[in-house]
Amino acid sequence: MLRILGKASSINVRKVLWTCSELQIPFEREDWGSGFKPTDTAEFLALNPCAMVPVIQDGDFTLWESNSIIRYLVARSGGSPLYPTDPRTRARIDQWIDWQASELNRSWSYAFLSLVRQSPEHQDPAALANGIEQWSKNMQILNRQLESTGAYVSGDEFSLADIPIGLSVNRWFETPLKHPHLPAVSAYYDRLNQREGFRLYGRNGTP
Repeated sequence: MLRILGKASSINVRKVLWTCSELQIPFEREDWGSGFKPTDTAEFLALNPCAMVPVIQDGDFTLWESNSIIRYLVARSGGSPLYPTDPRTRARIDQWIDWQASELNRSWSYAFLSLVRQSPEHQDPAALANGIEQWSKNMQILNRQLESTGAYVSGDEFSLADIPIGLSVNRWFETPLKHPHLPAVSAYYDRLNQREGFRLYGRNGTP
């Protein structure tokens, strides 16, 4: 039985939970992180020196970093249409997974901390406006990509890239700001809502 350490509300933990749902991998999840078991203890640091969730334990194998975990889960399952072995198809999927981690995540950080977490250290109006602008620019990039494919991030079929991207889209719609009109993103969000894994784990950890 796969062991998942991390609270269900964490966006990175939800990547793992959603992937398990798509691959029909049974798991047991334990609440670790803010508000639950602390991640700065010797017990947890022995599993992940970065003190971050999620962490998985698969027998005697321990792994952290959510994108590494979801790729491992596909390999563990013997491959999947979510992550084809063709080098070019896989590279296109990896491109969008990496973009989500390096560009999209970074752009929504300030606005999310300000508007959702209500962090006192993130209430500068100019910095907030800049954060919203950068986030909106990245969502416009995503909208153009979805207009091009007409379906999912990397092409006609749902892929591993849609799990991190889809969770970020959920965060976009759930953050109280003025959203520009992005019809392809809205249609994409509707498509994701038809998937059981997204309904279970994609919407802030609640069905």
